[in-house]
Amino acid sequence: MKFSIDKRERFCVLKIDEEKLLSNFAPLLKSELVMLHTEGFKNIILDLSPVQFVDSSGLSALLVGNRLSKESGGTFVLTNLNTHIQKLIKISQLESILNIVPTLTESVDFVMMEELDRDLRG
Repeated sequence: MKFSIDKRERFCVLKIDEEKLLSNFAPLLKSELVMLHTEGFKNIILDLSPVQFVDSSGLSALLVGNRLSKESGGTFVLTNLNTHIQKLIKISQLESILNIVPTLTESVDFVMMEELDRDLRG
């Protein structure tokens, strides 16, 4: 599985550079999400711009990332989803669980606002 990681101070951006997130790649994505969590990244933006198709194993990997971020008091955001993936998430009734933001710039803003809110709440 090809992906790129942009690590910043308060979050990281993980971009999947594959067209399909299927059962053969989902365990690799889960492992990478666990590694980022272990490194202390509680805020993760997952950029799916090149991804055209996701299966149930791929959805499971997304849920792992969401769970890890929530457990550490962070935010997990999906960005740049195509229409097919958005429909799949809606059909799976995961749109209320997952944070979906249209663009990478908006995703960064979303994460930073969440961080600010957590800082203000103590």
